[in-house]
Amino acid sequence: MKTSKEFNGVYNRSTKTWHTPYFVLFYKRSEECKVGFVASKKIGNAVHRNRAKRLLRAHFIENIDLIKNGSYVLVAKPALLSKSFSEIRKAYLHALKKCTALQNS
Repeated sequence: MKTSKEFNGVYNRSTKTWHTPYFVLFYKRSEECKVGFVASKKIGNAVHRNRAKRLLRAHFIENIDLIKNGSYVLVAKPALLSKSFSEIRKAYLHALKKCTALQNS
């Protein structure tokens, strides 16, 4: 996703939303797979914001074959940067399961 119109479409018309201590997942069913990553200034300076988005992107790419087509927006929270990769992965998979965005659910 690139435009604010696309992001707002997912925010306002999301089928499911799930909050974790590390990020918020917005999911909207659609035919194609689109994803957007958001890290506000609450996360920290540009280095911290970019790291947060890279972490979220890494989890998305790692599990791309497990998820259904749709539009996803992942919004980072400050606690994301202080946790290990495996803890974030566990929360990520749990959020996808709760949003019914996994292939087998």
